Amino acid sequence: MRNPIERPTSEALFETAKTYFPGGVNSPVRAFKSVDGAPLFMKEGKGAMVTDEDNHTFIDFCCSWGPLILGHRPDSVFNSVMTAMDKGSSFGAPTRYESELAELILSNNRFIEKIRFVSSGTEAVMSALRLARGVTGKSKVIKFDGCYHGHVDSLLVSAGSGLATLGTSSSAGVPESFAQETVVVPLNDLSALKASFETYKDELAAVIIEPIPANNGLLLQDTTFLKDLRELCTANNVLLIFDEVISGFRVGFEGAAGLYGIQPDIITYGKIIGGGLPVGAYGASKEIMSNVSPDGPVYQAGTLSGNPVAMAAGIAQLTECVQPGFYEDQEKRTRAFIDPINAHAKAKGYDFEIITIGSIFWISFDGKQTIRQAAQINADMTGFRKLFNALLNEGIYIGPSGYEVGFISKAHTPEVLAEATKKFIAALDEAM
Repeated sequence: MRNPIERPTSEALFETAKTYFPGGVNSPVRAFKSVDGAPLFMKEGKGAMVTDEDNHTFIDFCCSWGPLILGHRPDSVFNSVMTAMDKGSSFGAPTRYESELAELILSNNRFIEKIRFVSSGTEAVMSALRLARGVTGKSKVIKFDGCYHGHVDSLLVSAGSGLATLGTSSSAGVPESFAQETVVVPLNDLSALKASFETYKDELAAVIIEPIPANNGLLLQDTTFLKDLRELCTANNVLLIFDEVISGFRVGFEGAAGLYGIQPDIITYGKIIGGGLPVGAYGASKEIMSNVSPDGPVYQAGTLSGNPVAMAAGIAQLTECVQPGFYEDQEKRTRAFIDPINAHAKAKGYDFEIITIGSIFWISFDGKQTIRQAAQINADMTGFRKLFNALLNEGIYIGPSGYEVGFISKAHTPEVLAEATKKFIAALDEAM
């Protein structure tokens, strides 16, 4: 296998960054710990391409971990941001941008009636959990092993032994008393889910799930499992929270709720909603949202919530996403990229497949095994590490972790994707 690309400038920048930040980064996966070498320091992005500080240019399938569904620096978003910025970056007071973005979302989403903007997906989840507990007066929450919901204390938990267990802290600094408010259940396991309801139904405020789990592999669930979950929540007066920070505005304008036709009680959003700027949101029925301050007793606030520049970016991006045929075209181009790679891998007999839904994809080294639970993923990431570096050598950038997913943007034209397919196949042959 060829040596990884040379990156002396990134290496020097990383050494400097390590004197300022824990591990040299401001989010752990950026440190390249599961792959070789120093992380690439990016300096520019345009369309489907990114360029690092060593002037290597890559076809980008990380897309800032999902927000850039139009690609890097789309003209519509850039112009909208500059217009808003020219009037002021922040006021700590309402602006028309908030209502414009809310109207765009709510008028095209059957599943929520009111929305509250925050500054990140994690903040949206934290607020949704507080809202669920405030509405129900109960404290415990069910989450699923393999679903990630940001770095919220009570959800940074791992499963104990048995089918349905109270969580145990998976991060230093999270008190076990917080973790004990969370019940961890395997994904796609109806019997374990029913057992959890039976044991804790009088204490359960909510169940939270990524309806398309995409933070620990792409763990596509049976639709029947999600529908059974909805029925169990309804029967037991437990609120159902869909964490759509990744799937929201990605698999359709209405996200997974629309794709599957399932009505959650609360939905959280992030990533795409902000047009590349830091925005999150949570939404629900008018009745549930009436509990949020200042209307109700559930307190939540934020200095930069509804920031006008971020709202302007979201308006510009979602205005393009809502256009007829947008998501159908996204999926068509994604399949045109992935299908030839999978066909090549099958012809070669590689223990490899790219799993996809909408414009999300995940690289699996488990052959044709259907993977619906995190425990089914092969923990040996040697194959991914080899492929990652081979892809860099070919001029393709993906997220530096075998558990993370990749994304297709509108900027990935058929011509760009045809080139990427050839490069990917060459890298795959080298890595395998």
